[in-house]
Amino acid sequence: MIMNELAATASRGEQLANLVSDVFAVADITTGPQGGEWVRLRGRLLVSSAEAYDVVASRFAALGYTALFRRAGEQQMIVAEPSPSQSRRYNPYVNILLFVLTMASMIFAGFVFVAPPASWTWSGMLPGLSFAFGLLVILVAHEMSHYLVARRFGVPISLPYFIPFPLSFFGTMGATEVMHGRPKNRAALLAVGMAGPLGGLLLALPILILGLSLSRVQPIPSEGYFIEGNSLLYLGVKYLMFGQVLPANGMDVFIHPIAFAGWGGLLVTALNLVPAGQLDGGHIIYTLLGEKSRLLLWPILIGLVILGSQWWPWWVWAGMIYLLGRVYAAPCDDITPLNTRERAAAIAMLVLFAVIFTPVPMRFG
Repeated sequence: MIMNELAATASRGEQLANLVSDVFAVADITTGPQGGEWVRLRGRLLVSSAEAYDVVASRFAALGYTALFRRAGEQQMIVAEPSPSQSRRYNPYVNILLFVLTMASMIFAGFVFVAPPASWTWSGMLPGLSFAFGLLVILVAHEMSHYLVARRFGVPISLPYFIPFPLSFFGTMGATEVMHGRPKNRAALLAVGMAGPLGGLLLALPILILGLSLSRVQPIPSEGYFIEGNSLLYLGVKYLMFGQVLPANGMDVFIHPIAFAGWGGLLVTALNLVPAGQLDGGHIIYTLLGEKSRLLLWPILIGLVILGSQWWPWWVWAGMIYLLGRVYAAPCDDITPLNTRERAAAIAMLVLFAVIFTPVPMRFG
């Protein structure tokens, strides 16, 4: 029995090697169990990786394998990974229920933490509702941008699972989606990673500007207040609208709940753009640096721990990144690099992160 299994595995490796012989010169074959029987072909591509991948992927798919292009030093590898089962089903009512609960949680947060109604009238409830609606549409735009772009690139992905968290200023911990496959190449991974932040920012900025137009500059009280932190972008928008750097000289803008929703949208976008792990920023930095992006993990964690001395939730975020953010998403074709335009887009997203990152998001007095 064991000899028969070994012979079948060797035969499978030779079969796959023969399938790619016109685009890949095989030097050796390795097989082994890894969620099924995988086969690794080590050697050298005879044509460009982008051209070879489409050929190899279609041939491997016919045999129930997903083709992975990898590089180990100067060596190139084709890995045949058993394709995941397509029989998994998801109940969209779970997504709908979580969305409704999150909407209720955000309305609760708007009434309790952001804009408590003076009385239970529609006019008294409007500020809290406007905050909840403003932030919700930003989050929906972020998540649905991921979803639609992933589907556009043929990546199997779930609908967003929104996470209610009523005991917080925002009433939510955001949302998550589950990818059940890998993007084809780094360009596709970049597009999926960029889509959410750009989709959310497209709504966060006009919501912020609208809210600031309804806000007033007033003296900072002696106690019982909190000041939202400045990013470079937020500082610049306030300067353009009010003609001064705020806060300064005991004055600050007392933001309308709609402005707070826009500011929260910028903060959420910045958190997602932290270049680590499965975050959007982790996807983006991986497309630029590949496996070298892992070297950034500890500097990022150390930086967050230091910032935590000024705003303790950074310690929670650092812990989450350490536990959940050490695995980076690698595309199927991890050999083909980004082209010049794609590299420029990835670098621009990192610059955007620097512009909207808020070192101390909130300060209480």
